[in-house]
Amino acid sequence: MNLNSVEILTQYFPDLTPEQQQQFARLQELYGEWNTKINVISRKDMDNLMVNHILHSLGIAKVVQFPAGTSVMDVGTGGGLPGLPLAILFPEVKFHLVDSIGKKIHVVQEIAQELRLHNVKASHTRAEQVSEKYDFIVSRAVARLATFYQWIQFSFKKESVPEQGLYYLKGGDLTEELAEAGLVHEVYDLNTYFKEEFFETKKVVYVPQHPTA
Repeated sequence: MNLNSVEILTQYFPDLTPEQQQQFARLQELYGEWNTKINVISRKDMDNLMVNHILHSLGIAKVVQFPAGTSVMDVGTGGGLPGLPLAILFPEVKFHLVDSIGKKIHVVQEIAQELRLHNVKASHTRAEQVSEKYDFIVSRAVARLATFYQWIQFSFKKESVPEQGLYYLKGGDLTEELAEAGLVHEVYDLNTYFKEEFFETKKVVYVPQHPTA
């Protein structure tokens, strides 16, 4: 199987509609086009885009299913990861993608428009400056957990849905980092869900909304 074909996604997400499959294929093309202008994704990684970036982003969906009508903020989204793949997968969920680098947010806005992702808003800002509240927050290894949590601890709706909280994509040995953060958490190994070698050390860290309760 071609590791950069949409088939790799349908293997793990068999309920993808034809429209979603087209959107994922087009997302891959758009990243290729934009990456020639702006270094959105590491150039050496472009050959493994579908597994290392798109499927990796969807790892969050193996851990939690965002209910229709809920809201998600993707902090430090860069070129739109994990937010854009998740927005394709959950069309009934509202996504707000934020990043402090304006040119990357411009790429996200252009891609979302091209894919007709009406459930995506992208802003050039920092998480601490966003006044809206969300059911869920997602991110991909932007900073150490203790630091990151300080940025987003006041960004949750007061009470919303089960499994509300932060879903953080991280890799490697997290023992020290999790101890340093001192937060209630659960760790999900992505190699439980995906067989590719890339996922051997990749994890989703879930921190509930009230992690010190």
